[in-house]
Amino acid sequence: MRAAFIEELGPAENIRYGDVEAPLPGPTDVLVEVEAVSANPVDTFVRSGLFATPMEFPFVVGRDLVGTVVTAGPGAPGFAPGDRVWCNSLGHGGRQGAAAEQAVVPADRLYHLPPGVEAAQAVAVVHPAATAHLALFRHGRLRAGETVLVAGAGGNVGGALVVMAAEAGARVVATASAADADHCKALGAETVLDYRAPGLRERIRRACPRGVDVHADTSGANDLATAVDVLAPRGRIVLLAGARSEPVLPAGPLYMKDGAVVGFVISHATTAELAEAATAINRLLSDGRLRPRAVEPAPLADAARTHRRIEDGELHGRRVVLLPGLSG
Repeated sequence: MRAAFIEELGPAENIRYGDVEAPLPGPTDVLVEVEAVSANPVDTFVRSGLFATPMEFPFVVGRDLVGTVVTAGPGAPGFAPGDRVWCNSLGHGGRQGAAAEQAVVPADRLYHLPPGVEAAQAVAVVHPAATAHLALFRHGRLRAGETVLVAGAGGNVGGALVVMAAEAGARVVATASAADADHCKALGAETVLDYRAPGLRERIRRACPRGVDVHADTSGANDLATAVDVLAPRGRIVLLAGARSEPVLPAGPLYMKDGAVVGFVISHATTAELAEAATAINRLLSDGRLRPRAVEPAPLADAARTHRRIEDGELHGRRVVLLPGLSG
């Protein structure tokens, strides 16, 4: 079986493309013929060792897939050969990754793909959308009528945050580049502020006179001085990017507002939380409200190059989708 894999942690150049042993499913697993795999920043964290997680070498990289069920174990009810399915939590926690011609997926991490949804379109959004859903509703405790500030709204996770928050009845204020403003408004942002323009903190205050109820910064800047300053009483700051950031927390102003800061890594999400997110994702996929901004197809052999492009910051708002059936 052909796959993109590593034999030791390290740079993108460690990824090889070649033959590995075909995976063997257990009784609660499903064997999936892979149609499409997305490449995420979190995949680079696992490959490099920045996010430490159990793995066996050779280790197949990749987290997300869309594919077709080949076989389902007796402990995997609800799945049958020919079913089109998706997963967004392989490639960590001792599980081999998705970037291969076939993958074994635990049944409690596998979901049916809604009819009529294209594989490349779906696989490009399922990870950022799950991140957005859990950040907003599980960790941000978002309620209808509240104000959400999405920093970095022009990216993949940022766009999903805007869509999901607006769909839930929240007022969305986004920060993004001026070039991304129309895109963010089309997704549901009421106000878009150019993060490069001077006086951003004061402009956020004017846009959110009652304060920000849920603050989510996908850019990884994690400017907690600004976040706490614009926070509403009992507001929540969700940290979900910026693995190497070390901002200063204004603890006094935060506790005087009854505010909260919570860190969130989707790799720690439970199967129940992921299933909750999957239900929302499938509804939005079916409605056509959740779709990637731009998809770039590439052969599976391009995995190393794709990881390097992610780390070099070349893919703002775009998602590379690796296709096992596409020749290099």
